[in-house]
Amino acid sequence: MSQPVRLVIHITTLPGRGKEQIAAFEEIAPLVRAEEGCLQYDLHQVLDAPDRFVLLERWASEEALAAHDASPHMIAADAASPAFRAGPATVVKLVPAPLA
Repeated sequence: MSQPVRLVIHITTLPGRGKEQIAAFEEIAPLVRAEEGCLQYDLHQVLDAPDRFVLLERWASEEALAAHDASPHMIAADAASPAFRAGPATVVKLVPAPLA
């Protein structure tokens, strides 16, 4: 089994559509958090930028993340998000820094 995976996802909505991102997250979050291997799934709004968000995800393994990405609810959410997002999300995958 692989090591835990952390993701930092930057999301920007169309002007004035941040509330739709929040509503979409509130709908899907319980489903994602119930997935096997989900250790964290939290949305944060950027201070003083109501249309910018950071989603923090932590998964037990690459396999758990792959299953998440292929889940029916994520496929549906990805298909619906262009209605309110300014463009694709930017995904940053993190690994622990090697210690000297």
